[in-house]
Amino acid sequence: MKYRRIGNSGVKISEIGLGSWLTYGTAAEQKAADACVKTAFENGINFFDTANAYNRGAGEEAIGAALKGYTRSSYVLSSKVFFPMGDGPNDRGLSRKHIIEQCDASLKRLGVDYLDIYFCHRFDEETPLEETLRALDDLTSQGKILYSAVSEWTGVQITYASEISNRLHLRPLISNQPIYNMFERYIEKEVLQVSEKNGLGQIVFSPLAQGILTGKYKPGMELPKDSRAANDNVNGVIKSYLQENVLLAVQELQGIAEESGISLSQLSLAWVLRQPNVSSAIIGASKPDQIVENVEAVEVDLSPDVLEEIERVLKKVEDFAPLR
Repeated sequence: MKYRRIGNSGVKISEIGLGSWLTYGTAAEQKAADACVKTAFENGINFFDTANAYNRGAGEEAIGAALKGYTRSSYVLSSKVFFPMGDGPNDRGLSRKHIIEQCDASLKRLGVDYLDIYFCHRFDEETPLEETLRALDDLTSQGKILYSAVSEWTGVQITYASEISNRLHLRPLISNQPIYNMFERYIEKEVLQVSEKNGLGQIVFSPLAQGILTGKYKPGMELPKDSRAANDNVNGVIKSYLQENVLLAVQELQGIAEESGISLSQLSLAWVLRQPNVSSAIIGASKPDQIVENVEAVEVDLSPDVLEEIERVLKKVEDFAPLR
């Protein structure tokens, strides 16, 4: 495994992280979570990501239970706040009230005394940003979080937050967590440059495009019965990618991977990690062997010729827009 600093902070995380979105959170999935966390540790992964909104807290409980047997200092743990956790008017957003209450609830579910990184899951248009940033800074002073961060914020929002933090002498944000993969590249236009300027590193999610970039889905063929796309309970996002032009591009990318002597998932992760501002790519895994395969991507160095070939293929789907 290789490790990178998050932005301008001193903390280092594994280039591949393990997440819990759409993977863990029921009694039947706890064994899978335990096995995957064990394999992650064995392969050098030290970064684990979850959120209070993942199955209304069940995702945090699953990750917390899986991490219980490991020394707290041996891993970097993150969670998030923003999405509704109840039916009340204050059970959502980035108000001081919601942030403080949800941080305490997350710590309880995870069974830990502090979070290494606490993400604002989205930007809150209804709450003054000063209120949000002061609440995060207070949690840091209390030792409940070590670093604060954001997820899916625009370049303008990141700039605004950094300006406020500097003006009020608050601890700076260290990371943004956006979606980033071969088919969703919006952060390349502005977010990467703004983040680097303001000291934030990217911890990206969905680097394999919900499993599309593993090559398991073929154009014109039925969905594998045991796949995420075939499960109506969790396939709301992956349907965005099940477009013929996307699947045809995946077939071409599969050929590039084979010529390079690696799997398509390794090619895709190495492509994401080529960006110096990316600190880690979060994978979702329900089976340990998926982790073993994916971590090998950190040893892959894509040549200029291979990158040019990938770009040639991706130009064919540059008008791709997620259906969500």
